[in-house]
Amino acid sequence: MGEPLRVGVVGCGVISNAYLTTAAGTDELEIVAVADLDRTRAEDAGRRHDVPVLDLPDLLAHDGVEWVLDLTTPGAHEEVALAAIAHGRSVYNEKPLCATVAQARRVVDAATAAGVSVGGAPDTVLGTGVQTARAAVESGAIGRPVAATATMASGGHESWHPHPDFYYAPGGGPLLDMGPYYLTALVHLLGPVTAVQGVATRPRAHRTIGQGPRAGEQVPVDVATHVTALVEHASGAVTTLLMSFDAPASLARPLEIHGEQGSLLVPDPNRFDGDVQVHARGDEWRTLPPSAGYAGAGRGAGLVDAARSADRRTTRASADVALHVLDTMETVLRAADAGARLEVASTCDVPPLVPLTDLASRPEA
Repeated sequence: MGEPLRVGVVGCGVISNAYLTTAAGTDELEIVAVADLDRTRAEDAGRRHDVPVLDLPDLLAHDGVEWVLDLTTPGAHEEVALAAIAHGRSVYNEKPLCATVAQARRVVDAATAAGVSVGGAPDTVLGTGVQTARAAVESGAIGRPVAATATMASGGHESWHPHPDFYYAPGGGPLLDMGPYYLTALVHLLGPVTAVQGVATRPRAHRTIGQGPRAGEQVPVDVATHVTALVEHASGAVTTLLMSFDAPASLARPLEIHGEQGSLLVPDPNRFDGDVQVHARGDEWRTLPPSAGYAGAGRGAGLVDAARSADRRTTRASADVALHVLDTMETVLRAADAGARLEVASTCDVPPLVPLTDLASRPEA
């Protein structure tokens, strides 16, 4: 059945627990070690998940590490990735791939030159929610897709996160933080993006931390916190996108896809599962059973996907898609500044559909 994919984790913040839990639930990933600039935080993660703790240089130089999982903040992604690539490691970055497209291109170019791979979150799109919706679209259940809406409306992460500073620093904001989930799903469902228009606002200059040791402390807001966009896909479909940290509550559906013969409700792309509902013309809403995707998936499914590939370096959570999504988001913000429709310079290949598979069970040889 082959050896597990050996992974070194850099960054032991809040999201690391989800990745380490997924790794513990499958025999296809082995966490070789964890590292963090805050040694105490790394040691806490090491104790909770029973994995060794190393300093970053030692982790990168460890002969047993094949992939480096970079869970640092976006501003550190390029530096960590380039250091890992220089040691001959493949790299899987949390979203966004890097803080800027220029940084992401340097990482991808370095990996190509070194003969290693780059992957990037989100891998939530590989779960049964988005993949079942994609199977429905590809089967013709709603006819030719013509339009979509994507809505993420939140009051901001400072209400729950004890250290929300990076959400409001360059590389953060609702579009770069949450947009990857929605735009990656839309790329899987409707294909790559060709052009965008946008409007972006920043109603408040500061945010107040709601809980934890820094409760009551204000953090500066240096990015747009409410972004709307029109997104044109190569397929001809057009998406209306809203990403906001200025909306305390909303009843809007996360994703709706509308076709010539029907409509599709797609579950929250920040989750791996959820009900997919379809409404064909002349029919009623009905829930589709899961028909594609990794069942029981969690953060790290993209690395499991790499472990199952023939070369242990190919993942559907690819840098190709992640860079295109980052390029799309950066172009939206430039379009908002310019008040213009701008073409997206990059494109990508849409990864193959994931057959309905239990993530915890290896496929038969």
